[in-house]
Amino acid sequence: MHTPTCSRRTALTSGTAVLALALAAIPAIAANSHRPSPHSGSLVLVGGGLKDDNKQVYGEIIERAGGGRARIGVLTASSVPASQDPDAADPEKCSNSECNGVYYAGLFERHGAANAQWIPVDLDHITNADSDAVVRQVESMTGFFFGGGDQSRYLTTLLHGSAHTDSKVLAAIRAKLAAGAVVAGSSAGAQIVAGADMVTGGESYEGLRDGSSPGYFADATRLGYEPEGGFGFLKSGLIDTHTGAYGREGRAIRLASDTGHDRVYALEENTALVVEHSGRVHERLRVLGQRGVAVLDLRRARTAREGNWSLRGVRYSYLTEGDRYDPRRWLTFPAVDKRPLAPRSNAPVPANADVFYSAANPAGVPYSFLTTARSLAATNAQQTAAATTYENGPRFTVTFAKVPGFTAWSGDGSTSQTLTGMSISITAR
Repeated sequence: MHTPTCSRRTALTSGTAVLALALAAIPAIAANSHRPSPHSGSLVLVGGGLKDDNKQVYGEIIERAGGGRARIGVLTASSVPASQDPDAADPEKCSNSECNGVYYAGLFERHGAANAQWIPVDLDHITNADSDAVVRQVESMTGFFFGGGDQSRYLTTLLHGSAHTDSKVLAAIRAKLAAGAVVAGSSAGAQIVAGADMVTGGESYEGLRDGSSPGYFADATRLGYEPEGGFGFLKSGLIDTHTGAYGREGRAIRLASDTGHDRVYALEENTALVVEHSGRVHERLRVLGQRGVAVLDLRRARTAREGNWSLRGVRYSYLTEGDRYDPRRWLTFPAVDKRPLAPRSNAPVPANADVFYSAANPAGVPYSFLTTARSLAATNAQQTAAATTYENGPRFTVTFAKVPGFTAWSGDGSTSQTLTGMSISITAR
């Protein structure tokens, strides 16, 4: 069986027998009799591209679910159902909700969970979202993992579509989170935990040029969002995924500006944002994995329309392994082994004519935005650096600036890993 894949343009764009087997394996567990405090559990949100061998992230999820006693419920309703998969009968080629659920369940067990099961809710089994039997299956779990695909399918299946009300299964998961369970997700599975104005699709250049619109669009370049959001498990900022790999910094900034949000968590692939006490006054975040998470701060950002949209005053921070973040105080705490970086290079920042890694540029390079930011942090030669979009109708210029309060941090003293408080402006010509 192949790992579920994703396309460049999307964020990863017969169940009766499986349901019977899954329900037969459920132990008799009484429902919680107390009323739990809101959101006392934790979230582990991955920016997509979660590798099968990522012991660090899988291990974090399993440990939070009870370690060797962990029971993980896997939800993959964001995948196409088996009825829409021409390879559904081939375990080596299939990529649908059912086979992806079984695949992830196997991964969790290989990484040390006592048990992992597919929760059989998808477009082929929408009524299961309100099944008391499936609710009992959910209540037997100690943690949950939402796979990638298209987050709109989670809305359809678990939030009753346009009604945007909790199904019984989602209500049970919400209660388990409140009682201390871990909820994890990758790509669409991370996006869906967002509150209001959850992104539904789009590319950076078209988003900057045309702005955002509520809805879900067949044109994958059009920046869209769901005003009522997803599950609302994390509300302290918008969420975006596959950020550097798909050049989504621009769309994240434009969506936040259009919808009045002052913060975005922009997650990278194969890397997790671990959230403690989500939604509470003591909410805390930590980065886990090989890449990082960008935090975009728009509190002082100001837009202008001088023929074309522009924005000044965004603060950009990039957190890496072990860094912590306090959303209430807007403070980053670099990992204890990192120290402020004293730039040693006098080399100029390399030119960058494709800052958002355009899908239209066959020679484009991922993580382009971050590369320019880190190059500026590492040199004494410049206090600012400019990079442009590949497209030119109009061409947008992103200006990076080392302003008071900016600091780069490093674990080895030679390269910038963590950035805090760099200024970002976007203008058009």
